[in-house]
Amino acid sequence: MPSRVYLDWNATTPLRPEARAAVVAAYDLVGNPSSVHAEGREARRLVEDARAALAAAVGGLPRNVIFTSAGTEANALALSPGLRGPSRGPVVRLLVSAIEHASVLAGGRFPAERIDQIQVTRSGVVDLDDLKVLLGSGPPALVSLMAANNETGVLQPVAEAARIVHEAGGLLHVDAIQALGKIAFNMNEVGADLATFSGHKIGGPKGVGALVVAEGIAGLEPLLRGGGQELSRRAGTENVAGIAGFGAAVKAALQALPEDAKRMASLRDRLENGLRGIAGATVFADDVARLPNTVLFTAPDLKAETAVIGFDLEGIAVSSGSACSSGKVQPSHVLSAMGYDPAVAQGAVRLSLGWSTEPGDINRALEAWRKLGNTLLKG
Repeated sequence: MPSRVYLDWNATTPLRPEARAAVVAAYDLVGNPSSVHAEGREARRLVEDARAALAAAVGGLPRNVIFTSAGTEANALALSPGLRGPSRGPVVRLLVSAIEHASVLAGGRFPAERIDQIQVTRSGVVDLDDLKVLLGSGPPALVSLMAANNETGVLQPVAEAARIVHEAGGLLHVDAIQALGKIAFNMNEVGADLATFSGHKIGGPKGVGALVVAEGIAGLEPLLRGGGQELSRRAGTENVAGIAGFGAAVKAALQALPEDAKRMASLRDRLENGLRGIAGATVFADDVARLPNTVLFTAPDLKAETAVIGFDLEGIAVSSGSACSSGKVQPSHVLSAMGYDPAVAQGAVRLSLGWSTEPGDINRALEAWRKLGNTLLKG
């Protein structure tokens, strides 16, 4: 029986060997990183090494890296009323693009009446003219914009958005969870005031994320209060093993990035070209810049849930572009925001590639789609 093919890397990634080794080594340590004895100092060293690795990778400073339990917590922590910069803020309202992750759309600690959505184009790119209008319609705002969309892979104009936001006296949070390890991302270069990341999207362990705050940003209120961990910005004993694995994954991902991105883009293009020739498939947002590993497609009358099950039975793991935490398929809010009919939005299937994806995996996926297209869409 042929081995399975994993094409759901945007959902989670396999654990990198470097991360696995770091996690195992950390579990062999007994010390609490807040303890001052030798055992505690050794655990602290692992945490601080990972903090330095992430800071160096994304253009931040180690003292401004806050480790959390996941990307969702990092996003919730970032969306804090009262944030201010050296010459901007405090922010009293929140603007989010209509295609953000659910953890951002939830608004963090901003009340619902102080949250507005920024519209996007048919190609899934944030509408900067709408952003300008919204910024001009009220007091200083925190704007949250993802660097790359998790469903379509579309890259957002975060650097231009940062300029617009700063000119209006606001601050910019960038959800860079899908971008890290797939494209170059530097907070200083794009002008992000806060950025969030997740370990398991880049080959690290599940259960660890991070918020990186730009120098000079103040007013961040912790979600968890208690001890003085994470410079009093996130109470609770650090997940030493998870953090160590995250740091190791960051180093490995950044070292392999240029070559991995080039190879994945080539495989993605071959996958898309093959899909378009079968069962009338169309690829979303293929007219704009996207992540090198992401394909979101549909076909006339396709039901995503049925297609995902069909791929699974063929030994291939893919996802619906609209899967929610319950596992049920709902119309994709991303495609709905892009102006697609709910019937189309409910028929989107996402294939996402990773560093170990091979040409043979693409062949298997195309063979499976040819078989499924003929079966699911006949007549």
